[in-house]
Amino acid sequence: MKIDIVTDTFAPDVNGVAMTLGRLTDGLKARGHRVHVIHTGEVAGPGETCSASVPLPGYKEVRVGLPEPFKLRARWMKKRPDAIYVATESPLGKSALKAANALGIPVASGFHTNFHQYMEQYRMGGLQPVAMAYLRNFHQRANCTLTPSKDVADKLLAEGFTNVHLLGRGVDTALYHPAKRCETLRAEWGATPGSPVVVIVGRVAAEKNFELAMVAFERMREAVPDVKCVVVGDGPLKEKLAEKHRWVRFAGTRHGEDLATHYASADVMIFPSETETFGNVVLESMASGLATVAYDYAAAALHLRSGENGLKATKGDAAEFLKQAVSALSFRPDHPLRRSARGVAEVLGWEQVVGDFESRLESIAGIEPEADPPPVKSSKRPKYDCRTVFLSDIHLGTPDSKANEVVDFLKHLRCQKLVLNGDIIDGWALRRGGKWSGRHSRVIRKFLKMTERDDTDVIYLRGNHDEILERFLPLAFGKIKFTKEHIHTTVEGRRYFVVHGDGFDSVSTNHKWLASLGAVGYDFLLKVNRVYNLWRSWRGKEYFSLSKSVKAKVKSAVSFVDRYEELLQDLARHKKCDGIICGHIHTPEDKRVGDIHYLNSGDWVESLTAIIEHHDGRMELVRYEEFLKFVRSI
Repeated sequence: MKIDIVTDTFAPDVNGVAMTLGRLTDGLKARGHRVHVIHTGEVAGPGETCSASVPLPGYKEVRVGLPEPFKLRARWMKKRPDAIYVATESPLGKSALKAANALGIPVASGFHTNFHQYMEQYRMGGLQPVAMAYLRNFHQRANCTLTPSKDVADKLLAEGFTNVHLLGRGVDTALYHPAKRCETLRAEWGATPGSPVVVIVGRVAAEKNFELAMVAFERMREAVPDVKCVVVGDGPLKEKLAEKHRWVRFAGTRHGEDLATHYASADVMIFPSETETFGNVVLESMASGLATVAYDYAAAALHLRSGENGLKATKGDAAEFLKQAVSALSFRPDHPLRRSARGVAEVLGWEQVVGDFESRLESIAGIEPEADPPPVKSSKRPKYDCRTVFLSDIHLGTPDSKANEVVDFLKHLRCQKLVLNGDIIDGWALRRGGKWSGRHSRVIRKFLKMTERDDTDVIYLRGNHDEILERFLPLAFGKIKFTKEHIHTTVEGRRYFVVHGDGFDSVSTNHKWLASLGAVGYDFLLKVNRVYNLWRSWRGKEYFSLSKSVKAKVKSAVSFVDRYEELLQDLARHKKCDGIICGHIHTPEDKRVGDIHYLNSGDWVESLTAIIEHHDGRMELVRYEEFLKFVRSI
């Protein structure tokens, strides 16, 4: 399946929603699905897109995604997913729901956070009905709503929500483990080997009930004077609480192994929040072998058995919570209750959760599960084995370079030799102030990765836009060679002369100023093209290339292309070759004229084409979308 996830929070954010979405995304990818995440933030990794956002007033750690109706609609018309998961109820999420509904794409929504209950914590309780009405309207636009606990599901159904389903949570028991207890860290907190340490993990905010947490710390300190109290997390209340309770250690936000060490180095975890939809920290605490104290709802209701593997209080009963917190100090690291907590966590892996999520998305997309699925699904993309791949005119450094598609194309194949036939990097655009982005760097990393993992030989031929390389030619390092031209011999012994082709363009060769002016004009045409095609997408029409239309209708342009092809065919004869492979003019072609096989690999700005030599020696011009459909069908 092709799945898009829309969310206001994602890694590297530190919260339960971001962690859960990271696990679900990785799990779906491991099962062979193509997942793309659209999220707020400034950095987008592979398979991600950043969306505009603003910080929540008074709570800068939380960002609210702004609506992206045009961007989302254009993306999904061009790359239609099988299903969409909208994880957060922000303006970004609402625009995603509207776009999905308009395009008829099935969508699931996630109810991860009780925002309507937060109103009470921020003295806006009178707005709770308004917030609930907004949430109900939001989730009714989806084919189904997924929530992590029965408590929340029951409440939503009672509020008039429909198609509500449970989607549980798991915990990484290899990461969160009692063995990561660190006496050095405990000593930094002022704890001796025999001193109990109490920790609370989460956003330091009103909705987490830190007022009760501080009271619990004080009661526990009265009962056991040498107890050490630690807060792991950050948030709007941190400075105020740190100033008022100087004896409490505020450790700030922690990640990964560091967070796991902080858990394991404590003895008791208190969790007084009353607004959770689940509470991942409960499972993380249990996996770390702590005595966990929480209210009897959400994750605690599902997995904590009071007196056996943790301690629970009736939700809303602060006196009972405080009593349980004090009694938890008696449970030393080897206590059966703490060993039992670890035992319960060990069976709560993410595999089943990901499987349930996959099944729910398949259900709304109308995809029947396999009758007899294989016991182990490959985490690798299907790959097509071929002998040689020829690419040209990627123009990295320009906004119209289809860098992501290049990487996706190469991920789906394996080849012995990769020939990069010029204009891979657009030096002209970079000199004019073009912006090099992370997606452009990923293309270069992919080339290098192919030399390492697949033992692929890479031949880089200079073009006119990357002509700066000519002063260094020939050049080689490792399995990468830079040259001006190349003779390729097929498995059958046929010879192809490979050259970028700008030397046979009199404008590029003799009038570089005019060629540079033409490049600026082409860039302008592409900008106009983007706006024009956005308008076409709104009208439900297919992508249209203005530049191709101009080349096809302007007589001089047609004449130029014909003359260009004739000159290169003559060059192939002169080099005593059976064919020619070129690029430069962004016009893909595969034809035979007399005894010469003329091939032009096109470009990765508009055409998205390449030349492939199969293992039987057959040369083929392939197009990105058609090739991927073929690979996924085998």
